Amino acid sequence: MDEQINVKIREIPKWHTWFFLSIQHLFAMFGATILVPLLTGLNPSVALISSGLGTLSYLFITRGKIPAYLGSSFAFIMPIIAAMTIGGPEGVMIGTFAAGMVYGIVALFMKTTGVEWLMNLLPPVVVGPVIMVIGLGLAGTAIDMAMNFDETTGQYVDPMLHLSVALFTLFIAIIASVFFRGFFNLIPILLGIVGGYILAAIIGFIDFTEIQAAPWLYIPSFVTPFVTFTPEWSWTILFIMAPIAVVTIAEHIGDQMVLSKVVGKNFLKDPGLHRSILGDGVATMIASFIGGPPNTTYGENIGVLAITRVFSVFVIGGAAILAILFGFIGKVEAIIASIPGAVMGGVSILLFGIIASSGLRMLIDNEVDIGKKRNLIITSVILVTGIGGAFIPVNEHLEITGMALATILGMILHQVLPQKQLGYGNGAMFRSLEDQSK
Repeated sequence: MDEQINVKIREIPKWHTWFFLSIQHLFAMFGATILVPLLTGLNPSVALISSGLGTLSYLFITRGKIPAYLGSSFAFIMPIIAAMTIGGPEGVMIGTFAAGMVYGIVALFMKTTGVEWLMNLLPPVVVGPVIMVIGLGLAGTAIDMAMNFDETTGQYVDPMLHLSVALFTLFIAIIASVFFRGFFNLIPILLGIVGGYILAAIIGFIDFTEIQAAPWLYIPSFVTPFVTFTPEWSWTILFIMAPIAVVTIAEHIGDQMVLSKVVGKNFLKDPGLHRSILGDGVATMIASFIGGPPNTTYGENIGVLAITRVFSVFVIGGAAILAILFGFIGKVEAIIASIPGAVMGGVSILLFGIIASSGLRMLIDNEVDIGKKRNLIITSVILVTGIGGAFIPVNEHLEITGMALATILGMILHQVLPQKQLGYGNGAMFRSLEDQSK
């Protein structure tokens, strides 16, 4: 496979090529990484900085052997929104730190006991529906943004005009994703946002005053424990956010399998799955110290690697440094902040639907037979409790909410219902993990 590689993992490209290769990775992750803070009320500039710092720490922990970029995790959007209503950005940082700790604990267990126990807890029949809950649970948020829902009045304001902008944005993203080739095929969300932004500006949705007044260089609003706030532990926020890390770990394993195939190296063996999971955890904990959302490896950047055949970790590191620099440019934050909700709603319709569809794909790829009663029961309970927003109030300071409750119920049902082997379908996910771990 080496003869097909344009730039090897430890190879340093020439400086002018290096810059543009890194910019390409930055663009690939940019739209999705800033979308998470825009949807949840966190600071987009801080999210960029935390993604850059998290990626650099990931490269260090994995000994510079895995060319992976880390950005804001979509799986945590619903938990962050819920945590924001309870404890604001400060509470979110407590939950983010707890999620990072879960990564660390799982990495330690994997180092000492292997990965079989995780597959036993999270078969495709559990992980697939939970991922569907992540996407479908956000459907209402996407439509509210697309149709300009005013939370103050509880009504939609000029919904048809805003929906037109949203659908135009969505149309551009779809066209770019399906018909464009090469580099532009890698950034359909960013292209959709740019196209929708231009239309919104023509219609008059955007006030450029704040952009003109914004400084070129500035210090973003970091949320730092013991500096900007005194941490107050919340068990409710813990149960909202920490269990989601278990689901994203399953997604992370899938990303590592794909990345291993793309690069032609067995990353699950060297440097080891425990190191890559620890890298995600440390990146998430770094985010919790500055006010960013939880981080995870990005499929968009794996796509860039597959197409360009440029596997250099120095290119990934360059993209991380550029992301950090972008975070300190005031004009960038002002432009991001000026993006209308209709534009973000348009791309969210696509993104949240893709998340839900990826959960369905996991069931299909593993040939999980939903016609079997146990699988039908597990899937049904997870979907309804997760999307319906069920919760269990433990006491006045603690409740187990929606997605966390759905995940827990799914794992319990898989353990107690007979014929556990049916939950793995054809066992493709489990066998692939075992094969690559050898």
